[in-house]
Amino acid sequence: MSKYVTNARVLLLAALVGAAASACKPQAPTTETSTPAAKADAATPGDAPAADARPAAPGAPFDVKAFAGTFNGTLPCADCPGIDTRVVLAADGTYTITESYRERSAPELTGDGTWTVEDDHQRLRLDPNSKSDDDRLFAILSQDEIRQLDREGKPIESALPYNLTRSR
Repeated sequence: MSKYVTNARVLLLAALVGAAASACKPQAPTTETSTPAAKADAATPGDAPAADARPAAPGAPFDVKAFAGTFNGTLPCADCPGIDTRVVLAADGTYTITESYRERSAPELTGDGTWTVEDDHQRLRLDPNSKSDDDRLFAILSQDEIRQLDREGKPIESALPYNLTRSR
């Protein structure tokens, strides 16, 4: 019981620190590297699809259509067994997110907005349509896996599962 309480307190503290840090929400850059939908529209007919959504060379085009898809997983929860999370990234740069707390009778949480890729194709930003919600950041580990980051875009130091994997 003591170990569970300590883990719950650490997660609660991390959530509070993240909430405080996000009080000053920075605007997403409007550079070409943060607008994958625009890049997809600008592609020429001779462009070949990328084998991996994360190009090896910085500044290389990001293949939005290859990266768009559905990512699922169970993210950690401070006071429940986990949060079943589904993120659907559309090729037009929009997304939907669905979250369901395990072992709770609470209704499913849903949201939508736009997604962009930043930091030389290393980070995914979900910018919600609801301005009362904070942006969500994920590291792009591969074309088939993303990992939730803290509100400042830094990795969450934890052995808990923060990864979502492609289901389609």
